[in-house]
Amino acid sequence: MKVVIAEKPDQAMKLASPFAHRKQQGFVEVHPNRIFPNGAFFTWAVGHVCELVPPEAYNPAWKRWSIPSLPLIPETFRHQVMKSKAKQFAIIKQLLKRSDVKGIVHAGDAGREGELIVRTIIEMCGVKKPMKRLWISSLTERAVTAGFEALLDENETRNLYEEAYSRSCADWLVGMNASRVYTILLKQKGISDVFSAGRVQTPTLALVVKREKEIAAFKPEPFWEVKATFEVDKKRYEGVWHKDGETRLNDPEMAARIAAFCKDKPAQVQEVETERKEFMPPYLFNLSALQATANKMFKYSPQKTLEIAQKLYVKGILSYPRSDSAFVTAEEAKTFPDILAKLSKQSEYQAYFPTPKGSIAQDRRYVNQKKVTDHYAIIPTEQVPTVSKLSDEERKIYDLVARRLIAAHCESALFDYTNVTTMVDARASFLSKGKVQIRAGWREVLFDEEKDDKESILPPLTKGETGKVRKVEAKESKTQPPKRYTEGQLITLMKTAGKHLDNQELEKVLMKTEGLGTEATRAGIINMLKERKYIEVRKNQVFATQKGSMLIDVIGDKILASPEMTARWEQRLGQIGQGEASAGAFMEQVKKLSHKIVEDAIEQSKGWKLEDYDISSMPKSKQASKFTLGSKVATCRACKGDMVDKGEFYGCANYKTAQCTVTLSKTIMGKKISAAMVKKLMDTGKTNLIKGFVKGKERFDAYLMWDEQEKKAKVSRE
Repeated sequence: MKVVIAEKPDQAMKLASPFAHRKQQGFVEVHPNRIFPNGAFFTWAVGHVCELVPPEAYNPAWKRWSIPSLPLIPETFRHQVMKSKAKQFAIIKQLLKRSDVKGIVHAGDAGREGELIVRTIIEMCGVKKPMKRLWISSLTERAVTAGFEALLDENETRNLYEEAYSRSCADWLVGMNASRVYTILLKQKGISDVFSAGRVQTPTLALVVKREKEIAAFKPEPFWEVKATFEVDKKRYEGVWHKDGETRLNDPEMAARIAAFCKDKPAQVQEVETERKEFMPPYLFNLSALQATANKMFKYSPQKTLEIAQKLYVKGILSYPRSDSAFVTAEEAKTFPDILAKLSKQSEYQAYFPTPKGSIAQDRRYVNQKKVTDHYAIIPTEQVPTVSKLSDEERKIYDLVARRLIAAHCESALFDYTNVTTMVDARASFLSKGKVQIRAGWREVLFDEEKDDKESILPPLTKGETGKVRKVEAKESKTQPPKRYTEGQLITLMKTAGKHLDNQELEKVLMKTEGLGTEATRAGIINMLKERKYIEVRKNQVFATQKGSMLIDVIGDKILASPEMTARWEQRLGQIGQGEASAGAFMEQVKKLSHKIVEDAIEQSKGWKLEDYDISSMPKSKQASKFTLGSKVATCRACKGDMVDKGEFYGCANYKTAQCTVTLSKTIMGKKISAAMVKKLMDTGKTNLIKGFVKGKERFDAYLMWDEQEKKAKVSRE
């Protein structure tokens, strides 16, 4: 018999579904069949079941956060089973150790993380039995069966495990040392919070903070433009005054004089230049492009898009979502006519069929084996659902992917772009720009996705036509600051290592660019920055918080905040995955970097200036309570002892010596109670007005008042 280990329970069930089977506790027993003549046990991980052990597991002295102990560098890295996953681990171990089990099928997600998750479990079980690797890009019955019939040798994907293992160990080293050194040094400056830093999260945060500073430093400058409306042979159009290609004037008086000169003057069309441009259909989706598009259209966070796409993958109706490729193999291209035929029967897509192109099998814009990495582009599978019956979120994501595939079978879009030069009284030159859509092509399918740029439509004009100025005015405007990134733009920015590329045609360049993180991890990094209170997302715009800005300020221009350096790391990790670079040599570099990060931080801390930050108003991270555990927050109003942070609550330190029972919960009626509030209460007997208490369906503002008789705090609306 064989044990098949999937990454998640629902995937294991999908893998077992083509075969007769019986569900058990923690696994599925598959009865003997053509592919598994002796039957098989299909079991599953629950995501990451094992984790790297904490510092104190290597050295008890490392539990205490101190500068002399840094950098923390274990001789060898070790894993432990997560307590919450211990039950499932025990089931897997029991199955693997059965005497009738002669082989293992690694069926984790076909990617780096899948390699790491399942191989680490097998290693922790101490089992060395022959292993094969299932490598598929969709969970349809056809793909599953074909995958089991063509299992890979485990050594064909071992390099990907080496890459993922190196990445996790490097992240541990950099994250553990950077987080500790900056947290300790900032605490010495009076800031008691945990400042998490990391190999990918910190350069990503640096990009957001950089934009925040550009906006803060921006000073709007006024400028003036002279705009005119012309009437030529009963045709009206607008133009803007220009000289040497420049339309903006810094002098309002000059703008007013030009406008006055042009009023009611004769006008003549001096030049009409038309250029026809062809726009090819966009590439198929990889994960970054799908996340950016869904964010632009639906304001979905990258994490939400990934979660929805993963659900569609598990249902068997979308291919593997964590793909970094926008291309497919010739084999996959053969399935497109069948997929399109099924889509054409649905009301949402009927208007686009028959498509101008019956096949794109020979089109290297989409079909290119060399550019398919671990997985091909995200496409609908041949298991086409009734789209209208999907949930709203699933329908939107599926629809994006389906339309991209339909658009790939459409003609290019054609536009005529026209520049018209109009002379007023043979002296003042005005420029008018417009476009005409000659052929919609693929834009009919993706019109909502490819928003029109609202360039005006010009009437047909001929050189030499004459008319007059009907209206003219000098308009004042101001230069605009750079815009904050959306989450979708931040994903693209991470992919390009900080080079802001917002152009579909640059996808070829992106394929060669090593960015921050991987397709699978970027959404998680953005989520992590939110959770750690470094960034906030409001109306789909990403803001750096005071805490995030402070961290990047104290790190400065050092290597830890460098997107380019992290991009080079990703490149080296990718080479490890391809078997072209040594994992050992890479880890030696990371150890040296850990030393440098600690040395840089200690040296920099001597010059830190934090006066500009309102430290008391900074939101605390979840880890902060662990770090501030036992620290004094106020003087107890009952016994004059120390009120200290006890983790879940604040309590008097004289509990044992003087039996003082004064405590205060950190959350009262849905409202978080800060150390500053406790101090105010203990010092004066009353806090400032606290907004946002919740009782039942009522939301109200109130004070915390000290009750001298009962020796405790009470909520009061007085």
